Amino acid sequence: MSKKEFLITKEYGINQRLDSFLAEHISEISRSQIQKLVEKQKVQVNKDIKKPSYKLREGDKIIVEYMDLEPEKIIPKNIPLHCCFYDSHVAVIEKPSGIIMHPGAKQTTHTLVHALLYKLPDLKGVGPEDRPGIVHRLDKDTSGLLVVARTNKAYKELQRQFKEREVEKEYYGLVWGKISKEQGKITWAIGRHVRHGEKVSVKSRKPREATTLYSVSKRYKDFTLLAIKPITGRTHQIRVHLAAAGHPIVGDRLYGRRKEDAGCPRMFLHAYRLSFFHPKTKEKLEFVSPLPKDLKLYLEQLSK
Repeated sequence: MSKKEFLITKEYGINQRLDSFLAEHISEISRSQIQKLVEKQKVQVNKDIKKPSYKLREGDKIIVEYMDLEPEKIIPKNIPLHCCFYDSHVAVIEKPSGIIMHPGAKQTTHTLVHALLYKLPDLKGVGPEDRPGIVHRLDKDTSGLLVVARTNKAYKELQRQFKEREVEKEYYGLVWGKISKEQGKITWAIGRHVRHGEKVSVKSRKPREATTLYSVSKRYKDFTLLAIKPITGRTHQIRVHLAAAGHPIVGDRLYGRRKEDAGCPRMFLHAYRLSFFHPKTKEKLEFVSPLPKDLKLYLEQLSK
């Protein structure tokens, strides 16, 4: 039997969802398993039972008791997935918009991991059971390039490269408004929002450094297309930085302009370039993914 206790303070966990907080602080079990523990009343807040969506308050004391849980079985699914490159060490895939990375409380059966295990069955056992091969992430509505590790040696080496910031990623993002400078740098530290725990913000009690570079690719009447290069890899970094600068990503339902409808089919953010060093040969590999058809058509409409 394992037991963990947490005390919520002004600087620690306040306003976060109960299941999100526990998923962040208990790494050995998945978010869906945490939700099941809450439902089975194995999680107490101030000696009371709360829902997974309960928003944590200052002074809350959380007690979690659980047996060593068996990893949840992930049944591979034949979900369309384009692979740009693969060998016995790594694979580079193009993640479509609208699919989340791995099983969680809100989605357990139709994720990128299900698609990867169908296409690359040998990923099983590489890294954590519920996210095999995954060394970095893209948000649900973001499309574009991802590198996946196919061996544990490759997994550790790619993790090192991300930590040392040797991996380069660039995105196309369409933002609201006209950006006057041809290029810029945003360096606001970001962290969990002080009131809305599911969001990230420049207004945080425990901010972490974050750096985003951008350059203008094309200008439209009400929008600007940017090439964006995040130097750090914080959660929602690009979206938060540009929203805080007054130029939110078009179609971003969480950080964007909800009252203004741009008619975009989804969030306009695409990871179009990725480079890293091959974990075995040390050769620098670079991949480019053109804008998906839906975003390309939208830009054509703006031009008209």
